[in-house]
Amino acid sequence: GKGKGKGKGKGKGKGKGKGKGKAAVVVEPHAVHGGIFVSRGKEDTLCTLNMVPGVSVYGEKRIAADAETDGGEKKEYRVWNPYRSKLAAAVVGGIDNCHVAPGKKVLYLGAASGTTVSHVSDIVGPTGVVYAVEFSHRSGRDLVEMSKRRPNIVPIVNDARNPKAYRMLVGMVDAIFMDVAQPDQARILAINAKQFLKADGHFMISIKAPCIDSTVEPAVVFAAEVEKMKAEQLRPKEQITLEPFERDHAVVVGVYRPSKTKK
Repeated sequence: GKGKGKGKGKGKGKGKGKGKGKAAVVVEPHAVHGGIFVSRGKEDTLCTLNMVPGVSVYGEKRIAADAETDGGEKKEYRVWNPYRSKLAAAVVGGIDNCHVAPGKKVLYLGAASGTTVSHVSDIVGPTGVVYAVEFSHRSGRDLVEMSKRRPNIVPIVNDARNPKAYRMLVGMVDAIFMDVAQPDQARILAINAKQFLKADGHFMISIKAPCIDSTVEPAVVFAAEVEKMKAEQLRPKEQITLEPFERDHAVVVGVYRPSKTKK
């Protein structure tokens, strides 16, 4: 029974106030991706500037940091965990361009309850828009609830296989991000691109190999999906796997109907 009850209640209420002596958290812009930040510490963590300070969307940690600009006022960032977000996993994995950036209009297919969508909302900021499509009504409820605080999200509880059903809600977009684990996801991407993605716009698709064909190697599945995209004027530019964050997943990034001048 050694040490029982010791140390209880100690240290409560301490450290409130100015917090001098505590190392200031340094948050820097990501070296490659606009609108994404890195919190420097024992371990660097990816984060986004919280559009709704004081509120966590799914229990994620919030970080207050002194901003170098704006007269040094404090800003709040939300930690973005790559184990919970395919987009974050791709960024940490070193993708060259995720095409989700400040001011962009993004169509997000497979929004679920809006975990990643909330970070995309942070990234595109007040001048951007996220059209978030989710088929499940249960997830859709959470998505709609979260969107109430974030005016740049347009939640759409509908089937991504039927883009005409939400064509009145969605304008032309700069980029499509897709996380719909369906066997015909390349086709779903193509019909949405045809409806909403501008020429020379970009797409990013997360492919879960076993969901398409569990009998062959993931690399074979990824290659076959890329061929399907090419047939639909979706030209892949880069591909990375999401190890160690996700097994048998790859993210493919590319450009839609590229004009002849742009290489």
